Amino acid sequence: MVTRTALTGIAGLTSLALVGQSGAITPLEWDAGPLTVAALPRVVYTAHRGGAREVPENSMTGLMAAYERGTAQVLDLDTRMLRDGTMVVMHDATLNRTTYMGGPVHALDLRDWQGVRLRPRDALPGSWRSERPPTLAEVLDRFGGRVVLMLEAKDPRSLTAIAAMIRERGLTRSVLVNSNRPAVALRTHRLGLLSQLWRSAHQMRTDRPRRWRPFVDVLDVDHKARDRDLVRAVRSGIPRVWAHTVVTPAQRDRALALGCDGIITDAPGRLARVRVRAWAGPESGAGGQRGAMP
Repeated sequence: MVTRTALTGIAGLTSLALVGQSGAITPLEWDAGPLTVAALPRVVYTAHRGGAREVPENSMTGLMAAYERGTAQVLDLDTRMLRDGTMVVMHDATLNRTTYMGGPVHALDLRDWQGVRLRPRDALPGSWRSERPPTLAEVLDRFGGRVVLMLEAKDPRSLTAIAAMIRERGLTRSVLVNSNRPAVALRTHRLGLLSQLWRSAHQMRTDRPRRWRPFVDVLDVDHKARDRDLVRAVRSGIPRVWAHTVVTPAQRDRALALGCDGIITDAPGRLARVRVRAWAGPESGAGGQRGAMP
């Protein structure tokens, strides 16, 4: 049975840090430096919202479980800004779906946030207790440099604040900032951060991803897209192309066969341990060779 990691233990581990000459917080686990995106393996598994089919989404306990299981090399989370500028970890614009409270997230301040409690879904395996959703600072301080983080900036106006938090911790090569909007990805790049751009299957029908090569580090594509659209993304010249949100081995095998080199999944514990099988696509000539489109 999966049980909750003690929050007091998390707090204690967070304190294991040194302050360098620059004033940046440097966790002891880093040794010579933080883990970076460049150090990721050829095929990458990302725990979407921490692995939302296996753990309470966007929770510190869920992220801890995904990290400790070792089935994902990247931890994904969503960020929103409170009315006082505090960055917190939450997917929805309102509290209604995932907590015992209701109303818009942006109407709260940090003091209000202390009273929010997550409501774990009954369908999750194991036993989970309610807990406060973390702030972004808490997640960066706990995991930054130990594992690659992918955060989706739900409030584009928060990019400047996010950039400052990442920079002051020395994590500019260790955190991907994700958005559905190319303009936000471009601004992310100009702020000196690693940019990730996600696109839906509908958007991919008319996308020309080659245009984004100068400023997108990871292209995040919908696994439900047509073969030809996935292959166009793979051949765009963007360094990494990862498929979302994958939940079955068949979906994973198709994305990998078409050339994607990353799987973003709600079930990393399952997919990372199931053997990859060959996949024969219905669309002839849709090979997965990487390289620039003609």
